[in-house]
Amino acid sequence: MNILLVEPYYSGSHKSWAQGYQSFSNHNVQIISLPGQFWKWRMHGGAITLAKQFMDMDFSPDLILATDMLDLTTFLSLTKSRTVQVPNALYFHENQLSYPWSNSERNVQEKRDHYGFINLSSALTADHVLFNSQYHHDSFHYEGLRLLKHFPDHNELDVIETIKEKSRVLYLGMDLSKFDQHKTQARGNPLVLWNHRWEYDKNPESFFECLYQLQKNDIKFDVVVLGESFHTSPNVFDEAKYRLKKHIVHFGFCENFSEYAKWLWKADILPVTSNQDFFGGSVVEAIYCGVYPILPSRLTYPELLPKEYYDNHIYDNDGELYDKVKNCMLNIDETRGITIRKSFKKYDWETMCPVYDQLFSSLIK
Repeated sequence: MNILLVEPYYSGSHKSWAQGYQSFSNHNVQIISLPGQFWKWRMHGGAITLAKQFMDMDFSPDLILATDMLDLTTFLSLTKSRTVQVPNALYFHENQLSYPWSNSERNVQEKRDHYGFINLSSALTADHVLFNSQYHHDSFHYEGLRLLKHFPDHNELDVIETIKEKSRVLYLGMDLSKFDQHKTQARGNPLVLWNHRWEYDKNPESFFECLYQLQKNDIKFDVVVLGESFHTSPNVFDEAKYRLKKHIVHFGFCENFSEYAKWLWKADILPVTSNQDFFGGSVVEAIYCGVYPILPSRLTYPELLPKEYYDNHIYDNDGELYDKVKNCMLNIDETRGITIRKSFKKYDWETMCPVYDQLFSSLIK
């Protein structure tokens, strides 16, 4: 079958997911996209430009697969001469209803109303709605109901149930096997890993505060700080680079995948402090490479982790985070001997792609 994959924000995990599915699928997947920048404008105007791209294509899809930054209502209205009989599915990597806005943003409620409503109306328009985790599925419907209750009248609360009835979870597919060829090993001080975006929603303050306390208590460790930084990255990263300079072995974005993969294989401990994660791709990558995860009991993390691992790998507060990280460092040989990576191989495209292909085939029947 022919699938048109519409991605307004073709960068980072969105791009990796789209390219991965295109590469591994048995279906004919064609991607139309816009560069991954100016996300607000992508949600406003991207549908118009992408509709023009599609109307200029010599491609007849059996299914339209769009992602969450597309105003699907506008896209379908502008392409109805070619899409009115074509089923569609909307895949949510994230959403603007339950995404935590920065305190530095002005008019937060107004922006949440606006961009969140684009997500909501797109989900209402879609034939099928897909979420990358159960946590994401549940939080979207909960926050969608809250948003509608916020308006003064004609709240149309029943639309949430309408969306829920056509929603399901489809976990993120990832090209994890590509890490295998970069497997390496480095042993010395316990190596702590940060491999997330340098943004406020990843809660770097709690991560670095834990390391400051370990440093104060003369615990031996090294730290590697990876991930993508932006012009407005939190100041805590500059502070950490100075305060932890004797512990830092790498600090900054890796320019190529090989370097990134090697650092993941070398790392020992992954303390995660995020306040936002709808799936947790960077966490899955690190665990696949054998890093010992210490994860908060919030968001999607308990869902990803088998319950038998909760006692050792899940924490409830910053004090418990510190204790678990410290214990791993003081017993580093034991920590290095523990791996739960086998439980995460299921997210590799080798396993996930047949699930995607079968589901999408069923949507056109």
